[in-house]
Amino acid sequence: MRVDLFDFDLPDERIALRPAEPRDSARLLVVDPNSAEAALSDYHIRDLPSFLRPGDAVVFNDTKVIPAQLEGIRHREGAPGQQVSATLHMRAAPNRWKAFAKPGKRIKIGDRIQFGHGENVCLLGALDAVVEEKGEGGEITLRFDLSGPALDEAIATVGHIPLPPYIAAKRPEDERDRADYQTIYAREEGAVAAPTAGLHFTPSLFAALDAMGVERHFVTLHVGAGTFLPVKADDTEDHKMHFEIGYVDATTAGKLNAVKARGGRIVCVGTTSLRLIESAAGDDGTIQPWSGATGIFITPGYRFKAVDLLMTNFHLPRSTLFMLVSAFAGLDTMRAAYTHAIETGYRFYSYGDGSLLYRKD
Repeated sequence: MRVDLFDFDLPDERIALRPAEPRDSARLLVVDPNSAEAALSDYHIRDLPSFLRPGDAVVFNDTKVIPAQLEGIRHREGAPGQQVSATLHMRAAPNRWKAFAKPGKRIKIGDRIQFGHGENVCLLGALDAVVEEKGEGGEITLRFDLSGPALDEAIATVGHIPLPPYIAAKRPEDERDRADYQTIYAREEGAVAAPTAGLHFTPSLFAALDAMGVERHFVTLHVGAGTFLPVKADDTEDHKMHFEIGYVDATTAGKLNAVKARGGRIVCVGTTSLRLIESAAGDDGTIQPWSGATGIFITPGYRFKAVDLLMTNFHLPRSTLFMLVSAFAGLDTMRAAYTHAIETGYRFYSYGDGSLLYRKD
């Protein structure tokens, strides 16, 4: 499909720079493409239980954001040091990470990068890595001198929360972001971007779901920095998705299949949990235990196998995520929904408001 079909104009003031307080006070646009009378309805996140039924299952992505934005100095024999930035996006081994580097063109295989600018990191003075591979679009593979938990500790010490570029361009990261840019149920470290639909949930909202008999289940997909990359191709067939690591365990798969078998619905919180569930589902809709790297690219025409409803934030124009929600609820419906959201003051992107989408029949 043509990528310009997924374009729209967003006023700058609609970009949220901080989350709503409390989190579940954010607005919720309910989008039902199968309803002729009330396709678009305005609510708040705390109203979510009103749209669920006992026996439904809500699926969350429990990945935890790490301080994956690293600043350092590139060293090369016979050349002066140069300041570089690296955003880690996928772990390749206990001592290796794939990263997006700036300025990428000036980095070569064999370069040594010293991150931390002399800050104390595990008593070594800095966190060092060697550029082992170089790919397209500024992607590199870094082999660190540290490995495993020691590397994790060092990254946590010198790294910064990798705020989305549309927020970072307007204000610097601060200590508040360490809490704001994390779901309350995050536990599996490895993401460099938050599963932002989950940022809306509070203990009281969880209690309300529990009280009405809605199941809660957790899967893990470590969101990569590729989620922020624009689609530069003119046609969706020419776009290359970056892979992300995730898994669905056997117990969770079995419970979700039981929900479907008794007529319950699977409600995914965020496009990340949806992409993982759809990666794990067979053509008959049965969800299998699954682990690995997924690069599933969902555009209109995709047949959803397992997910019935999707809670998600408002996404960037010409993005893979806007393509995904258009596949789920219909392109015309989502264009109308985004027009409504812009005209009525919804807040967009990572710290913005949310939507609840019914899958188009």
